[in-house]
Amino acid sequence: MAVTKKAEAGDKKKKGGFRETVLLLVLGVGLALLLQAFVIGSFYIPSESMENTLLINDRVFVNKLAGAPERGDIVVFKGWTTGEDTIKRVIGVGGDKVVCKDSKDPVTVNGTPLEEKSYLYPGDFPCGEKFSVTVPPGKLWLMGDHRSASADSRAHQDEASHGFIDLKDVIGKAVVRYWPLNRALIFTEPDTFDKVK
Repeated sequence: MAVTKKAEAGDKKKKGGFRETVLLLVLGVGLALLLQAFVIGSFYIPSESMENTLLINDRVFVNKLAGAPERGDIVVFKGWTTGEDTIKRVIGVGGDKVVCKDSKDPVTVNGTPLEEKSYLYPGDFPCGEKFSVTVPPGKLWLMGDHRSASADSRAHQDEASHGFIDLKDVIGKAVVRYWPLNRALIFTEPDTFDKVK
């Protein structure tokens, strides 16, 4: 009789442990899915447009709750024509005047020349073709770090968007390059944007 009761207690313990494990697993997966949907996203880099900051097949974590993007931030957003996830650097925010006088001249924001050596692709030109835009409120002007290989705001000026991206199309701010591990990096805003008024 005592042996039977012990066996029954052992069976109940095993069943309880299994249920608890399954419940914890389900809760863990649910929490991970919620974080992925609303807080942190993982994105891979499909092109050379952000070299050398981001190389093809690099992976980044994106903070979806980071708030409004600022100049110098790297953001993931719904692209201009296809709506595909795209990644670029914020050069101008609402109210900014962004100008390129000549391909060899620096990009200026509100009259301040940007010193972009810390992230611009080595040997690349700062801006390419001439342009002068004033960013409307609620919009962003975005450019890739590898300017000659980036179809960014400059390439979409003739479209209805005039090259600007709406803030509501921003998915989040890239905060960490986590893959490959030997190139892991926490992103910070480049100093050059501190000078822009």
